[in-house]
Amino acid sequence: MQVVSISSLKGGVGKTSVTLGLASAALSAGIPTLVVDLDPHADATTGLGVQANDQMDIGRLLKNARRGDLAANVVPSGWVGNAVKRSSSTTAPVLDVAMGSAYSGIYDRPDLGKRDLRRLSTLLDRVEGYRLVLIDCPPSLNGLTRMAWTASNRVLLVAEPGLFSVAGTERTMRAIELFKNEFAPNLMPAGIVANRVRTGSNEHAFRLNEMKQMFGDLLLSPTIAEQANWQQIQGAAHAVHHWPGESAKQAAGYFDDLLRALLDSGRMRNRVARR
Repeated sequence: MQVVSISSLKGGVGKTSVTLGLASAALSAGIPTLVVDLDPHADATTGLGVQANDQMDIGRLLKNARRGDLAANVVPSGWVGNAVKRSSSTTAPVLDVAMGSAYSGIYDRPDLGKRDLRRLSTLLDRVEGYRLVLIDCPPSLNGLTRMAWTASNRVLLVAEPGLFSVAGTERTMRAIELFKNEFAPNLMPAGIVANRVRTGSNEHAFRLNEMKQMFGDLLLSPTIAEQANWQQIQGAAHAVHHWPGESAKQAAGYFDDLLRALLDSGRMRNRVARR
């Protein structure tokens, strides 16, 4: 099971949008996926069209991690119904959500000890049946992000091609290395996604070239172009793969390619780590 944290230490770069795009691609590809919404704003939960009954949110599950039953409290994404209608497969697609809530914010502080950092790992250790787990992290390096990194195989960073975001990404790469050395020896960077790229912008072209020089092969292809209708798609709580129009089809293609690059890089790095 690949467990990937979607992270950025700078807010407003589209981290949750990338999480939702990858979830949409995984659903379309028939990859059983769990999205853990660890951001107290719970935007991923909203965007995934979740309709909860009596299930517990991730914050309350974390509080009782030793006895918490994550598998019994996940909720199917509202996207799944549309995927079933479009699929010719007899196997129902799986896209489940561990719901976010403001309650998880009690752990978003900088002083968590190793025992608290293991809370999400403890919950995920008892979960089966998923090939991919995507953790949508808050835009900070406080307790929740560190808890996610502890539970993850890899960290996928999201950045815009702008000065502050590129500088923040470089700081995050250093933070991952320090965290790996102290808490999570098997943690690896999954790569960097350049998001909201404007193809006609000289500044974006300059920053993309700068990112290639700074990060090399860690800068994943494709970059994600800015989409005029992205807010409309998310506002309707729809998967980009289910939204009509050529623009949405193009965006879906970006995320299909990005998901393949993410999974391929994971297999490659796993082989290197085993040697």
